Amino acid sequence: MTEEVQQTLSSHEGTRRSHKVPGLGVEIAPFRIPFHRRLETFAILQWTLTFLIGGFGLTFFSLYLLFTSYYWVSFLAYTWIIIDRWTPSQGGRRFSWSRRWKIWEHMRNFFPVELHKTADLDPNQNYIIAFHPHGILAVGAFIHFGTEATGFSKLFPGIKPSLLILRGWFFFPFLRDYVMIAGLCDSSKNSVDYLLSKNGVGNAACLVIGGARETLDMEPGKHRVLLNRRKGFIKKAMEHGASLVPVYSFGESDIYDSTCNVPGSKMRKLQEFLMKFTGFSLPIFHGRGIFNYTMGIIPYRRRINTVVGKPIPVVKNPNPTRTEVEDVHTIYVDALKALFDEHKTKYGISEDISLEII
Repeated sequence: MTEEVQQTLSSHEGTRRSHKVPGLGVEIAPFRIPFHRRLETFAILQWTLTFLIGGFGLTFFSLYLLFTSYYWVSFLAYTWIIIDRWTPSQGGRRFSWSRRWKIWEHMRNFFPVELHKTADLDPNQNYIIAFHPHGILAVGAFIHFGTEATGFSKLFPGIKPSLLILRGWFFFPFLRDYVMIAGLCDSSKNSVDYLLSKNGVGNAACLVIGGARETLDMEPGKHRVLLNRRKGFIKKAMEHGASLVPVYSFGESDIYDSTCNVPGSKMRKLQEFLMKFTGFSLPIFHGRGIFNYTMGIIPYRRRINTVVGKPIPVVKNPNPTRTEVEDVHTIYVDALKALFDEHKTKYGISEDISLEII
């Protein structure tokens, strides 16, 4: 644990002096709190808004501009999307300085979030880093692989992480370029192929394996990952001979209160229909607010500890059979379970709790 994170934890423990509104059960945040906590709240608020409504919000804004004297701004934005359409699948457009913005450190300290290393990664190889679980915002994945707030480059020198997200993000005007400067790329097959074969060595394609679908099965206190039918990343690792690196983020599923609707229920069918139509899931969840600790879209201040497991060597096989993919998938699942079991008690999980694979 870094000294800065220790100070943040001490601050969290010593400044929460809230009060409840009688009859409403709403816990109001105190007016006088350290300024750094205000900065932390602002940092997570901007990412929450970006993640939840940024894309559609900026799209509607750009359409509005078409009917104003600033129509040319939208025209240029959409023209740029067409001209630059291949960049998200060809390594993106990262800028190291943006990954070191102070705002990401404030976002890290809000929870706080820590990254733990169990083994070195050879910079002369390429990797697929498989992150579990998705959670609501995939906070851990972004902070670790989209910024330097938790010191990824210091822990794994010579490794360049590229967090892969839904291709749909890169059709949103303005937002696409904002996320690309952090090193984010689209999660298409072509994008993975480029990172693992046409971009030299020392590359890490970072995938949140459960994706949007996993958020519909998420519950606080439950350790459940969508993996049984997720084998595409295994096949890509085999095609390129890239080592697989299992990653488990303890606490990722606990930063929001959420409802898991039973498969087959009307609400679940609606969620799955909307996800199929838009590509984005719509889980039912809530966190805290800006000025209260009871209800809102901001996540709770709960610690996230992300553990990076040992790399699993994968023999290059340009045309793996289904059976061969299944065999490597089994090895990967066993490694992920072992990683979870080895570290769970360090982060407050009972010894008798097991990782649920669905």
